[in-house]
Amino acid sequence: MREIDDALGHGGDWTETGQGSLPSCFAVSDLASASVASVGQGVASLCAALGGDVPKVAVNRRLASLWFSFSIDPQGWQLPPAWDDLAGDYRAADGWIKLHTNAPHHRAAAIRALGCAETREAVTRAVGRWSAAELEAAVVSEGGVAAEMRSIAAWGRHPQGAAAISEPLVTWEAPREGKIRDWGGTPERPLKGLRVLDLTRILAGPVATRALAGFGADVLRIDPVDWEEPSLAPDVTLGKRCARLDLRSPEGQARFAELLAGADLFVNGYRPDALEKLGLGAEWRARVAPQVMEIRLCAYGWTGPWALRRGYDSLVQMSAGIAQAGMDWAGADRPTPLPVQALDHATGYLMAGAALAALRDAVAGRGLRNARLSLARTAALLAQYPADARGGFASAGDAEFSPEPEATPWGPARRLLPPLVLSGVPMRWDRPACDLGSSAPAW
Repeated sequence: MREIDDALGHGGDWTETGQGSLPSCFAVSDLASASVASVGQGVASLCAALGGDVPKVAVNRRLASLWFSFSIDPQGWQLPPAWDDLAGDYRAADGWIKLHTNAPHHRAAAIRALGCAETREAVTRAVGRWSAAELEAAVVSEGGVAAEMRSIAAWGRHPQGAAAISEPLVTWEAPREGKIRDWGGTPERPLKGLRVLDLTRILAGPVATRALAGFGADVLRIDPVDWEEPSLAPDVTLGKRCARLDLRSPEGQARFAELLAGADLFVNGYRPDALEKLGLGAEWRARVAPQVMEIRLCAYGWTGPWALRRGYDSLVQMSAGIAQAGMDWAGADRPTPLPVQALDHATGYLMAGAALAALRDAVAGRGLRNARLSLARTAALLAQYPADARGGFASAGDAEFSPEPEATPWGPARRLLPPLVLSGVPMRWDRPACDLGSSAPAW
């Protein structure tokens, strides 16, 4: 996937080990390997910029694919269900639509739009009376999230699809003058001491910052006071500290300003206008922390009529034609998404790769750069690569887990071995997974 190399400019070869492909009509395991490799190449190029030895990069294709699902294997306890009881695909009067109701306010918005009881049966009946496009618009207007199933061709004709597809895989802002702080990394832990302020949630952003933590970055994740991710926190908080702030309060904003001023990188997964509405927009951030480089994420792209729309991987798969293509490929009678949330995971690793590219250029004296990525643009990349075969994939075996159990707040767990191997620069995490809000909001 040469487009990844072109977008990040890392260069350098990498080798692939391991075998197998996730079953899909798209080359999901190729995307897994290539996006994970972008992190390894980024670390290697940063090591070169820092004047150290350049490590060789190898990606285990099978482990990379497994990490696109869950990296954690609970021992004697279980992860909570990933989906709310109302979430899922429903048949509308003229097609299919996905309702995403995991967040309580999104669930309430869908029920307001449908005007029905909060049961699966009532929602099924109500959805059947709507056209998919009209219901999608109604749920969104209520502040919820939903996606009509479209084909790849229809998405290409849609104003938002055309806009997202026309964007670069990574949009780089013009470099600005400035020097990055000497964070004190070592040859073995090149990101040790690097401060990453993480304002991301489900799921790409947390994947990005988890990857950076794997090479020593000090990641501080900030969540709202009432936010929980019970099914995901054990997987994506690995290596991080997690705190809470109310960014709507003067006290929370003041503390956020102090944290931002002390950071080196700011990874932000809020919708493009969300921080602006809180008075914490780009101009404010440039005044408070002119030295901080930003890696930003959105769902549907940074241009076009849906640039401000909320979205998740599963919704973008429906909108962008991936679920329709999967249904046709499988000969199924309902939407068939990717076997993993590949848009989230791939975009997360690409965000980490972009962060490393920005650090490399800053160390080399080429200025400070910000980058933007989107799930919809990653979907367009994947859509160019049909799978060669149906593939097959077995569950992870004992040898693919770390021999030492991880002590998490929920109980002991096994963790998959890292998918990246860099000579002399191990990918490892210094902290186990943790509860959201378990640390103070401080460096």
